[in-house]
Amino acid sequence: MNQASQPDSELHSLLQDLWQRHLPATRERLDQLEKAICVAAAGDLAENERAEAQATAHKLSGNLGMFGYTEAGEAASEIEYIFKGPTPKTIPALRDHMRRLRTLLAEHL
Repeated sequence: MNQASQPDSELHSLLQDLWQRHLPATRERLDQLEKAICVAAAGDLAENERAEAQATAHKLSGNLGMFGYTEAGEAASEIEYIFKGPTPKTIPALRDHMRRLRTLLAEHL
């Protein structure tokens, strides 16, 4: 191994270790979003639940981006955006974004 690739390898290893440690929180955030989406689709989303779902999507988006899961981070960002001001017209898209997010992360969870 040459010297230029050793730091890259060490960084990759460190990121993989961090990802493994963040997996429980990531899974929990995904589950929280899924529940909030179901509540929103049923028309029963309270303001505090909306704000919590928005914050959860924001955290998830940032963490996924940090670990290099750019497309998944973008899907979480779309969910965050919708939860900023959900309407009957935008709520159905939440399920599509969540499905995409789960699909993109399936092999990494």
